[in-house]
Amino acid sequence: MDVRTEDNCRLWTAATGHGKPLIMCHGGPGLWDMAGSLADRLASRLEVIRWDQRGCGRSERRGPYSVGQSVADLDAVIGQRTKVALFGHSWGATLALRYALVHPDRVSALVYACGTGLGWAWREPFYQASAARLAPHHEHLKQLQARGQDREAAIVQWSAEFTDGREREHAEEMATPWLGINWDCYREICAELERTWHEDELIKECRRLEVPVLIIDGERDLRPRWAVDSLERALPRVTRVTLSGVGHIPWLEAPDDVVRCLAGFLP
Repeated sequence: MDVRTEDNCRLWTAATGHGKPLIMCHGGPGLWDMAGSLADRLASRLEVIRWDQRGCGRSERRGPYSVGQSVADLDAVIGQRTKVALFGHSWGATLALRYALVHPDRVSALVYACGTGLGWAWREPFYQASAARLAPHHEHLKQLQARGQDREAAIVQWSAEFTDGREREHAEEMATPWLGINWDCYREICAELERTWHEDELIKECRRLEVPVLIIDGERDLRPRWAVDSLERALPRVTRVTLSGVGHIPWLEAPDDVVRCLAGFLP
C-alpha cells in the first residue's frame, strides 16, 4: 500500500508478516529497497514495512531531496503507529539515526547496519579500498559506463561488496528488479551531509539518545569500521556485533547470522 506525504508525494511501501512493526530504511541515497529476502525471514515474528525513499525505485520520482525531507517522509511511512523499531542500512542507517534523534519517542529500537558513522572521514579510505578491489575490472567498467549500460555497471561495482565467492550472484540479486539510480537524489543528499554531518555536534546529540541501538558491522565492509567507533562510544544503550567474513550487505552473505542478531535484540 502506497503512502502519501504532506506534499502529496507517493511513496511505495510493502508490509510482510505479523507482530511488532519494523521499518526498513534502504541505502543509497538514490537506490531502492533491496531487503525483501531479509523481510521474508523476519515475517514469522515481525511486521516488516519496506519502502522506497522519495524519488527512488517504485516511489514517485520527484524531490525535494534532503535529510530533513527524508526524515519527514519516514515519519509519513510510520504513520499512526505509536512506536516502531527501525532498521537502517548504509545511508539508511544515517537516516534512521537522524529520525531517532529527532523523534526518540516514536522509536522503540534502532538497528544501525553497516553505517558510516558520525563524520566524513570514511569517504577517502572507502574510495581507495573500492578502487583497489575493482582494479581488475577498471577498463570493463569504463566501457559499460560509456555505453550507458547502467545495470551491468552497477553489478560490477556492487560485486566488490562481497568476498564469499558468490559476488556476481549477490550483485545480480541487488539489481533485480532494476529500477534505476536517482543520481540527483544521491548528489543533493550527499552534498548536504558533507556540509552538516559533523562528528562533534552529533556526539552531543547521541549522548542524549536513550533508544536501544544495535550496531551491525560486516568485517570485510569496504567502508572503514573505525568510522563508527565514536557513535558507539556516544550512545548510552548500545550493542555492537561484527559479522566475520561479511561485507556491506550482510543479509545476503550471512542471513542466518543477521536474523539471529535481530531476534536477540528486538523486543
